[in-house]
Amino acid sequence: MKPALPSLFAVATMLASVPFNAAAGQNTQEDTSSVITPSDAIPTSPPIAEKREHTYTHHGITISDPYDWLYDKSYPTIDDEDVLDYVKAENAWFEAQMGEREAVTEALFQEMRARIKEDDSTVPQRKGDYLYWSEFDEGEQYRKHYRKPVSVPADAEGTLILDENELAGDLEYFRLGALSISKNGRFMAYSTDTNGSERYTAVIKDLETGEMLADEIPNLRGGLTWVMDDTALVYGPSTENWRTLEAKLHVLGTPIEDDVTLYEETDQSFSVGAGLSAEDDWLIIATGDNETSEVRLVPADNPTGDLILVKAREKGVEYSLDVRKDPTGSDELWIWTNDDHINFRLAKASIKTPGDWTTVIEGSNEFYLTGFDLFKDFFVTEGRLNGLDQVQIRSYDAPSEAAPIAFPEASYNAGLSNNPEYDQSKLRLAYESMVTPDSVYDYDVKSGALELLKQQEIPSGYDKSLYVTERLEFEARDGTMVPVSIVMRKDREELLEKHNIEGAGPLHLYAYGAYGYAIPPGFSTTRLSLVDRGFAYAIAHIRGGDDLGRRWYLQGKLNERANTFNDFVDVGRGLIAKGYTAEGMVSASGGSAGGELMGAIVNQDPKQYGAVVAHVPFVDVLNTMLNAELPLTPGEWQEWGNPIESKQAFAYILSYSPYDQVSAQEYPPMLVTAGLNDPRVTYWEPAKWVAKLRDTKTDDNILLMKTNMGAGHGGKSGRWNSLYEVAEEFNFILWQMGMGKAVDTSGIETGGEE
Repeated sequence: MKPALPSLFAVATMLASVPFNAAAGQNTQEDTSSVITPSDAIPTSPPIAEKREHTYTHHGITISDPYDWLYDKSYPTIDDEDVLDYVKAENAWFEAQMGEREAVTEALFQEMRARIKEDDSTVPQRKGDYLYWSEFDEGEQYRKHYRKPVSVPADAEGTLILDENELAGDLEYFRLGALSISKNGRFMAYSTDTNGSERYTAVIKDLETGEMLADEIPNLRGGLTWVMDDTALVYGPSTENWRTLEAKLHVLGTPIEDDVTLYEETDQSFSVGAGLSAEDDWLIIATGDNETSEVRLVPADNPTGDLILVKAREKGVEYSLDVRKDPTGSDELWIWTNDDHINFRLAKASIKTPGDWTTVIEGSNEFYLTGFDLFKDFFVTEGRLNGLDQVQIRSYDAPSEAAPIAFPEASYNAGLSNNPEYDQSKLRLAYESMVTPDSVYDYDVKSGALELLKQQEIPSGYDKSLYVTERLEFEARDGTMVPVSIVMRKDREELLEKHNIEGAGPLHLYAYGAYGYAIPPGFSTTRLSLVDRGFAYAIAHIRGGDDLGRRWYLQGKLNERANTFNDFVDVGRGLIAKGYTAEGMVSASGGSAGGELMGAIVNQDPKQYGAVVAHVPFVDVLNTMLNAELPLTPGEWQEWGNPIESKQAFAYILSYSPYDQVSAQEYPPMLVTAGLNDPRVTYWEPAKWVAKLRDTKTDDNILLMKTNMGAGHGGKSGRWNSLYEVAEEFNFILWQMGMGKAVDTSGIETGGEE
């Protein structure tokens, strides 16, 4: 069990001020003495951002950054008119180019929507005295949440406890954050974000009366944890710089200013999170960065009591824990840690001597232990063996003996799903593969039987037998073998012939490659819009993720970051050499740190790609890591290096930072996205990158940037709004890969979102 520390994704920079020249053509310089304001007329050429002299020097190295003005220095307020004018002008250019293909976007959107069961629901799961589930109504953007007592008949109707559609109303953006039901089932605390800034506001509903309490917790990050017999909540407030440095206690019915700080972190690079132990009797407060952690415990019924420090932080040592009663009734800590093995071990300790850890399961070079969950009569370990997910049932009496759950395919994505009850005999599992839709199972621990409860329905039809998936390996330039998961139609050659594609067909290559986040070989209905037109779709399991273990992650960070980019480029070249595709027929995409990947690979090997999509790309790496005031920067130095203190880190980041390495060469067609309210990768990173690319690149290939003016890191909210953005992306890819005519737009009269 890993306590929920806020995810530390790709970092960013901040904002600034100055204009662009909307009338200028590509790669030209004109008088920049005045600001050009965009008009309502449809633009006939892309906007050209002004260059404004700006330099900075670190470690004796001077860098010129003429687009620094796009970072609005009043951030998080963004009110510089020159900045806003430029962003709006880029949006106008995007609309002008994509507007001509709106019918294609709409056709793809309708095609993707037809694969989604609109009136869908989750499988009910028990928590306490109730069954909980959520539903989508036909046509609606957001979920409705229901529950009913366990004691009522199975066919009894549920009670609506939360309607996200009602909360969203006419808002441009809405996202539900935490949703936490009190242990007695009476109160529901939930948080919402209405602008994409990921600063949530929490409120509380009395589910017995239907009334909203007066309590309101603003500026929240992370979860909501019930303590003190459901009379109080533990939460993490956000600082002005969007950091979570406290665990605070709010007692129902008291003023927010009276909330008590249970723990406060002094290291700005750390982040604080809280949760309950398996039996809900201990509050676990964890703090850490990307490589070091520290945990404290306090009784959940007395959260203001003295905190128990489990083990003091030690740089490079990660650990998380859970608590259970041993056979004598004493509290026993179970600890997941990398203190003596890179792939983690499982240990335990007495609550009386919490820092004295005894190994339960040794660390292994073969098996990568990624986590564990405690239950009353057994416990579960999860991990990966040869890159494939493992779910293992273990006994407290013989913990070293594992009973792995067998899954039917050679390559898949599987793991524990929602299992809120400590005492249960069946486990809820999630399973999918690149050809098998999302599936929900119950696993009977005693009998070993897997019961399929639900598999994702695809109303427009899906025949698994039409597709083939493979697990391949390609050699990177340093000799490392990099795995790739790939899916395509069995009749791919016929499809390509149908769409007049001669020779090797198009292939879409996707990866992330950072923070130790593995990209599993999972299922996607939207992906079918490419695959069913003859694309092969490949996921490169590159270094920087932990697909093949912790070392795989470490080989893609800090001073080995270039391995991530090289792996992606070399996998693409390997796929070309094997005949899966050809040079210029590879489309690629990635977001956030995966957007940084896109920036690096087009600098390194632009001829390989026929189209590249970079979502909220973390491309201004050096400037971001030099700015300690940005939301995530201090916590990111462990991932990328600290160029403020280290000349070596400065030089190394400079050597690959996509923005800094833009050069006078030809680049492939590119679509770049941003979110004006994004606190993770701030809008000016993609804006500066696009501005520099326009001025520097030597080709006439199209370059588009779309900034969501009322959204953040995840793009637009609502299932149809976000789906429409996928349709836009695929429209761009098909267009640039010469397959725009593969989309039937007959019957499409108008475009736009639902």
